[in-house]
Amino acid sequence: MKTIAIQGFEGSFHDIAAHGYFAGEDIRLICCATFEQVFENIRRSPDIVGLVAIENTIAGSLLHNYELLRDSGTTVAGEYKLRISHCICCLPEDSWETVAEVHSHPVALMQCRGFLANHPELKAVEAEDTAGSAKFIAENKCRGWAAICSRQAAEMYGMKVLEDQIEDNKHNFTRFLVVATPGREGMLRTCRETDKASLVFSLPHEEGSLSQVLSILSFYKINLTKIQSLPIIGHEWEYMFYVDVVYNSATRFCQCVDAIMPLTKELKILGEYRHDGTNPTI
Repeated sequence: MKTIAIQGFEGSFHDIAAHGYFAGEDIRLICCATFEQVFENIRRSPDIVGLVAIENTIAGSLLHNYELLRDSGTTVAGEYKLRISHCICCLPEDSWETVAEVHSHPVALMQCRGFLANHPELKAVEAEDTAGSAKFIAENKCRGWAAICSRQAAEMYGMKVLEDQIEDNKHNFTRFLVVATPGREGMLRTCRETDKASLVFSLPHEEGSLSQVLSILSFYKINLTKIQSLPIIGHEWEYMFYVDVVYNSATRFCQCVDAIMPLTKELKILGEYRHDGTNPTI
């Protein structure tokens, strides 16, 4: 049985993603209040695997998680893309007539702005977790409160669904990374299964330094799927670049990294893994 550390409660989208990625396997969840706690659990016990959100098609990148990933020393072993669909739910004895406020994570509230605008009678209240909001309302019998969460969470905590699929944009997906202690990732996938990599590097503060790296990627036919820059604290106007690439040849990828290395500072491969090329149904 694998032990998976996630941010959030049972029924959260991290929970759904963990069961989706490890479908058919017995897993035990460690539910953490913060992403920092996810990485701390991995540090304390190398056998623990982590699953963390890294970007959303609407809200964008989770920038802090990039820093946590780099600083933790963990390795990316896989990715999973999940369609995010929200519902609004309340206690079984409540209804539209009795609900006065709705609780959820700020990102979930943002993704349902259109729905909330059509219900000005509802006071939106920020909380730490989507599923945690449903859990709190159910356990504390908070009459007049509603939660925005996954339908799975609503059903798990015995809540009544008032309306489903209330997100503004149906093309709402989150990409999660599966992270593990270096050496442990080999138990989650084999080298022959890898066709994607995540790298991080900094560049000399010189004209054309980034374009040279991009030219080499193009020369070796490495597909750049994402580039994210974050400022280096204490070094004004200098940045760390987080890059995701997809490749057809592991040999060509290694040659590309060797060619890029002299042009960069502190280049590190965060992980090589199998990309999730699925297109979940809208």
